[in-house]
Amino acid sequence: MKKIIISLIILGIIVFGIFVFRKENKNDNGLTKITLAEVTHSIFYAPQYVAISEGYFEEEGIEIELILASGADAVTAAVLSGDVQIGFCGTEATIYVYNGGEKDYLQTFAGLTQKDGSFLVAREKYENFTLENLKGKYVIGGRKGHRMINL
Repeated sequence: MKKIIISLIILGIIVFGIFVFRKENKNDNGLTKITLAEVTHSIFYAPQYVAISEGYFEEEGIEIELILASGADAVTAAVLSGDVQIGFCGTEATIYVYNGGEKDYLQTFAGLTQKDGSFLVAREKYENFTLENLKGKYVIGGRKGHRMINL
């Protein structure tokens, strides 16, 4: 149920952004071009990736250019400079810009996730996996700065 709600929120944000910028940004083929910067490629954005690859946006007259701007600071800079119209990142960058006294600051209008998601991936298939299967195994964190843990 949570996945469905998150998927609907993501699509809602994209649609909202599209309607805001629709009239200003028509390209040669009559589509409204929206550039969207995301902080990371994530399985949590799967509904967005499907909608883009299956042409759902084009059916509505929208062309989505999806770019990766690694880090909330890079996404924030891209939105503030006008290089992108929509940015997916955490709220911390928005707060930093606002607290810095900027008159043209970003406004967060939706939260997509409450926590950073993690997945456990194995080389071998476990029919009835339990946490006991991790005893004596190494777990490697998926991001820079994470370390290998021997359980």
